[in-house]
Amino acid sequence: MPSISVIVPVYQAEKFLHRCLDSVARQTFPDWELILVDDGSTDGSAALCDKFAARESRARVFHRKKNQGVSEARNLGINESRGDYITFLDADDCYEFQALETLWNLREQSGADAAACGITYLWPDGKQSVQAQLPAGVYGEAEIREKLIDPLVGDRLTQPVFNGYSVCYLFSTDIIRKNHITFDGPYLEDELFVLEYFCNAHSLAATDQPLYRYFLHGESATHHYMDNFSQVFSRFMERKEALVARYGLESARPQWRESSNWAGLLIAVGNEYARDNPKSIRQRQKAVKAFCQRPEMQKAIRELVPAGLSPNKQMVANLVRKRHFFTLTQLYRLKNRI
Repeated sequence: MPSISVIVPVYQAEKFLHRCLDSVARQTFPDWELILVDDGSTDGSAALCDKFAARESRARVFHRKKNQGVSEARNLGINESRGDYITFLDADDCYEFQALETLWNLREQSGADAAACGITYLWPDGKQSVQAQLPAGVYGEAEIREKLIDPLVGDRLTQPVFNGYSVCYLFSTDIIRKNHITFDGPYLEDELFVLEYFCNAHSLAATDQPLYRYFLHGESATHHYMDNFSQVFSRFMERKEALVARYGLESARPQWRESSNWAGLLIAVGNEYARDNPKSIRQRQKAVKAFCQRPEMQKAIRELVPAGLSPNKQMVANLVRKRHFFTLTQLYRLKNRI
């Protein structure tokens, strides 16, 4: 049985998949299996997966006739995995060649339930930035609660936001399966998976080395208009509410709902003004106004004044609070050239 299962959801990733697969094949740590979940791709992704698996005995491919989304693809990968530990890699990203070895040794030497690394963000114009998930060290339950769980629950506005990216962790398969931890939904799915996992973990070993290369480009799902974001966010909040209640997380962040709803509101505004949204400008403005008028959003706007946001988001928040929706629309028209 392999030590590590690397799970890669694949959908319309033909342009980037070579880089991703090459980064796994060239890992300095040899004891891995690669699970490729072709999620109904209609480009050349499926053929590339099959071609790689034909020459690499450690790779397995699962094909789906219809696209079911990244969460279901990852869940299938979890169910099919044979490794003692699991990592997640997106098809348009890649690992540094020593990533798996570093994470494995970090966890082995510390005896921790998980390992974490930093991320290098790469833009199309060549710009790069590095972000460590956590300072290097070994974290016990109290430190995990303080440094990871509580920020994921309620610190969704103050910069820098602690991102619950699943791709920069090495997870215990045993903890995932014993606690029936799964992904859910097309967006924000990482945050709740990571939150629930660490509510059940006892220790975490972290390195600040950036072992994961995250490519930002216009074809990413997060850069496209999501017509059902309102429903997606409602489902996200339902699941988060259940996790907060189950693990008793409210006391440390009593305003977690307001913080989370403000974060969702800011995402919703950006989503409505995405370039590929087919709505007219007037329809977009109406949709933003309607989202802000939802009772839970009204409560967040009334009871929590965002502070410490990035300058652009702070401006958006200020305009929302003052109900200056026309001005907000005009700013986005200029910014996104719509």
